[in-house]
Amino acid sequence: MACVHLHCRRAAPKAYRLMIAIAFVMLMPYPVPGAQELPKEAVLPMGLAGKAIQASLDACNKDGYRVSVSVVDRAGVLRAMARADGAGPHTVDSSRKKAYTAVSFRRPTTELAELINKVPTLQSLREMNDQILILGGGLPIEIGGEIVGGIGVGGAPGAHLDDACAQAGLDAIGATPKVPAAK
Repeated sequence: MACVHLHCRRAAPKAYRLMIAIAFVMLMPYPVPGAQELPKEAVLPMGLAGKAIQASLDACNKDGYRVSVSVVDRAGVLRAMARADGAGPHTVDSSRKKAYTAVSFRRPTTELAELINKVPTLQSLREMNDQILILGGGLPIEIGGEIVGGIGVGGAPGAHLDDACAQAGLDAIGATPKVPAAK
């Protein structure tokens, strides 16, 4: 039933405008208390992860080493990985675990291995979880003063050689050097 009185015709547009205004206000985004307090974290872009891997593979290949290279994010989750032609199957896991260990402890895995040798009571660090591998070749990826991931190289005939190949990956993406330059 439609209202035929003059006051109903005037009230309908006002009520309609009021409903539209209320709907508009309800749909407007509003600030959530504490939302501006959420932490902001840098993320290692996939392009940089790939560039670091390729540079590490190239450095090892130049010296005749067939390796695997892994890059993990700041939480230790695999971001990217590559295995060179002819690299041993064990190098896949070792490179990933070295990268995980480097980012988890926020330091080069060679440094951790040396520390454990100097302080035998720290041997239990090796058993923290099944992803830890304290063997040279893992470096944290630090860009702009923030650890954004880790890189691990496995398969060169010596931890110092894995370290050098991993450092080539850091150099390629402008990350903070973690291995002293060769003299």
